[in-house]
Amino acid sequence: MKITTLLTTLFLFATASMSAQDISEHALGLRLGDSDGFGAEISYQKSIARYNRAEFNLGWRDSRDFDAFKLSGVYQWVHPLDGNFNWYYGVGGGLGNVDFDPAPGFDDDDDGLFVFAAGDIGIEYNFDIPLLLSLDFRPEIGLLGYDGFDNDFDFDIALGIRYQF
Repeated sequence: MKITTLLTTLFLFATASMSAQDISEHALGLRLGDSDGFGAEISYQKSIARYNRAEFNLGWRDSRDFDAFKLSGVYQWVHPLDGNFNWYYGVGGGLGNVDFDPAPGFDDDDDGLFVFAAGDIGIEYNFDIPLLLSLDFRPEIGLLGYDGFDNDFDFDIALGIRYQF
């Protein structure tokens, strides 16, 4: 009976320690991708609690119809999966500045500031070295300044590579 209790206790502690993977205090890198062109963002993640973090991105978007600079911030909840894999979700928003290419149907008056709300869901792999790879989906909905866009909804899919410290 004592051996069974001891083995059960050891198993529970081993299982708890395997799933208790903390997220990095800081991570800095790139987030590459977009839904309709190319986008590159400098990305910074800051741990807020054991399973929560804030992510800030400053980036550039190049589309067929416009060029834009964006600043976004997302609050994320991180959950461990198996091994070094985590999945996460979050909410946030951002703002940016857009410059439409001269094309039929676009007016220079539509250039300027825009504001959006965003969600975020993704998966990441935390290597044994200080490297973090992620793939995420960040849908964005326009709130202000989206007069020249075809729609106010954007599917932002990106691959992230970050150095953790």
